[in-house]
Amino acid sequence: MKIRATQAILECLLEQGVDTVFGYPGGTILNLYDELYDYRDRIRHILTSHEQGAAHAADGYARSTGKTGVCFATSGPGATNLTTGIATAHLDSSPVVFITCNVGESLLGRDAFQEVDITGIAMPITKATFLVRDAAEIPSVMREAFLIAESGRPGPVLIDFLKNVTAPDQMIEYTPVLKSRQADTLENIRTLQKRLAPPAPDEKDIEYLIDLIQESKKPFLICGGGVVRGRAHREFLTFAEKLDAPVAITVMGGGGLAGDHPLSTGMIGMHGSLASNTACDECDLLIAVGCRFSDRVATDPNTFASHAQIVQIDIDPSEIDKNILTDHHIIGDVREILPAINARLPRQNHEDWKKRIFALRPVENNLSSLSDGDLTPEQVMRVIDRTSPPGTTAFDIRRIRYNGIWTRRGDWRPNRQSRETCFASQRRRLFSYELS
Repeated sequence: MKIRATQAILECLLEQGVDTVFGYPGGTILNLYDELYDYRDRIRHILTSHEQGAAHAADGYARSTGKTGVCFATSGPGATNLTTGIATAHLDSSPVVFITCNVGESLLGRDAFQEVDITGIAMPITKATFLVRDAAEIPSVMREAFLIAESGRPGPVLIDFLKNVTAPDQMIEYTPVLKSRQADTLENIRTLQKRLAPPAPDEKDIEYLIDLIQESKKPFLICGGGVVRGRAHREFLTFAEKLDAPVAITVMGGGGLAGDHPLSTGMIGMHGSLASNTACDECDLLIAVGCRFSDRVATDPNTFASHAQIVQIDIDPSEIDKNILTDHHIIGDVREILPAINARLPRQNHEDWKKRIFALRPVENNLSSLSDGDLTPEQVMRVIDRTSPPGTTAFDIRRIRYNGIWTRRGDWRPNRQSRETCFASQRRRLFSYELS
């Protein structure tokens, strides 16, 4: 059937299960916004005060829901205002599709009003960029963009439509295809899906890791952002409990293991706890799951876990041995790798090692023991956490960096409730946003 090009864009969003978009309108994207009005009962548009806010909101939506975020912006400064949000989604592996509109074909490359090469600007900080000059390409580009954003290691994709492509009189042929059937019926999607699929876990790699674990007397586990992005919190919890070892949590891994879990030692690295950093120094086997060993975790690569054999589990081959040289690695989806490990791993017992490390965890400060009315940041966070009703999320918005560290460092301490999943813990965590 023939429909308007702008209608095809929104129909493709519906195919992907999109019901919420974030954005800020401007001249070149108004045709799409005009069409969006007729879809207001199916697609909710959240208007922000600035394009950067829309980019971060779409990123946050993707992180909290597990769905792909969608963000709209106009050309020129509207598009360039997205770049910080795009870069954040890229570095933190968050699936977001950014949709912008540029000047018309006749003005392209002529330094027209609010013309900018946003696809070129965004290329280093996205998984892919598309410049759509032919309206007939809309369905295939939209479907490919979502597949790329969600496949393998998630990340942002940018689509830039020329203004004439979205003109009200621009009609194209469109055939709706359910997302679940696109790989079966569309050759381009089937080919792309095969190319983007992560490798299956290597059985020999898993068996070798099991041998390393059984030989280890002082294993140590790191929960990285890949556990959260891969929604593998349940599989990770089973692995941690079978391994029976201390578990550190990176900033990106926050929520991958409940902060009050008995095995948790809190953050690791530059702003990490004494327990986590000591365990890293003294362990004989370090297993990092979905962790990229950033400079905030491995502050000195030359001495990091110097007494341990290091194992890295990651979906992205480019992360292996990038920052820290490993003794063994497994490449693949953690939701496939961890169940394979759990099925083969006998339950371990490391009581002496746990006693050594857990003795370094600080005892909770009691408010009644304070003198002169002094409060530590951790105590403030704890009081807010305890007095907030279950299901409440508090937002702490400041212009300094340490509020984020305070909330993360307080995340591991014992709490009044146990949490079944990482996302239950996220509902009650005190989030902070850095505006500097």
